[in-house]
Amino acid sequence: MSTRQMHLMAVCTAGPHMGSWLHPESENRYFEAEWWGGLARTLEQARFDAIFFADVQTFYAEEMMRKGGDLYLLDPVPLAASIAAQTERIGIGITMSTSLIEPYAIARSMQTLDVLSRGRMAWNVVTSSNHREARVYGREALPPKPERYDRADEAIEACMRLWESFPAEALVADQSQNLYIDPEKLVPVDYRGEHVATSGVLAIPQGPQGRPVIMQAGASPRGRDFAAKWSEIIFTYGHSAAGMRAFRADMERRFVAAGRRPEECRILPAVQAIVAETEEIARARQEYIFSLIDVDVSVSRAAEYIGYGLTALDPDSRIEDIDFTKVSRGGASDIFFNTMRDEGYTVGETAQRFSFNYLGPEFVGTPEQVADQMQEVFETWGIDGFILAPSVMPSSFEDFARMVVPLLQERGLVRSEYSGTTLREHLAQNEG
Repeated sequence: MSTRQMHLMAVCTAGPHMGSWLHPESENRYFEAEWWGGLARTLEQARFDAIFFADVQTFYAEEMMRKGGDLYLLDPVPLAASIAAQTERIGIGITMSTSLIEPYAIARSMQTLDVLSRGRMAWNVVTSSNHREARVYGREALPPKPERYDRADEAIEACMRLWESFPAEALVADQSQNLYIDPEKLVPVDYRGEHVATSGVLAIPQGPQGRPVIMQAGASPRGRDFAAKWSEIIFTYGHSAAGMRAFRADMERRFVAAGRRPEECRILPAVQAIVAETEEIARARQEYIFSLIDVDVSVSRAAEYIGYGLTALDPDSRIEDIDFTKVSRGGASDIFFNTMRDEGYTVGETAQRFSFNYLGPEFVGTPEQVADQMQEVFETWGIDGFILAPSVMPSSFEDFARMVVPLLQERGLVRSEYSGTTLREHLAQNEG
């Protein structure tokens, strides 16, 4: 029996994901609150830490709209409230952009959800990278990346102050004293930064976990510094044992430099699991799922993500055809082009895999094989667990919960019961 347990999260988009909606098992019921609640309860019964929603507030391109490639069709804030009302313990993470939304609005929405869910919320902090998002907010473009991170630092500082401004003990609600809120216990905020400002008190008291958990997925040096300063969950993309261990060592140095202890944060790479009765069936299923991904859509999606004009290239181009003088190195672009080089893939082949699972690990096989693969990676990569991405909704999560989780629980690698009620308590639970 293991004494160290995996933290498990599920990542979803509130809409189709890169051709998976074409699969005959896909239910495509993205607009039904009860459907999302049922999925969350499946994950809750498997004792996942959380379900988490990635989000972009507009469409990437017409081709992606037409063919159903990475669409975000619902606002995650009311979706999270709906899921919270249909579940009891599982955490719920949502994405909100500091480049588009003012700190008070973020703090108010997140704290409302945290109170209503009784302490189960996480905020996935993003700075946005799609200029279309800026335009739907009436702006010409997003600020330069360094400025976006500077604003994000200030936005979180402001949110932290706001979340502290209405401590739980200030809500007296004593009928005998005719005293509802004790103003003497409030801590008014007067925050003035270079990019954001807020003044006053957040009109929502602290809930059971005090404030939402902070998660972040930046891979660049600036993003890593940001994560080291604020994150309690790092959503990352691991591609090898050596690379993941190097990432962890780098992050631990940054934690210490930021005045934090490394154990205050969970590092979770994104992965996919494709499980079936036999390995042969699982491999065939994997190939079929990839066959559903439109090459043009995936190239368009990958180009947006890595910030390089892949759409101007022939999808059959290879690594020697890339003009690296025009490539901004670091983070996602390194992952993309290193995979092209190492695997001998074309641009189109790499884009199909990248846009579907960001080239993260795929655990493919029988339930026992998938459990073995996960255990090997968990014990050798220097990680704290996994963020599981779907291949088909909702059956890939259902298969994993039904067939793989019980094996991991038997090995002491996944909790059999929650020991707390809040997401922060789930993240602290680590001993078998």
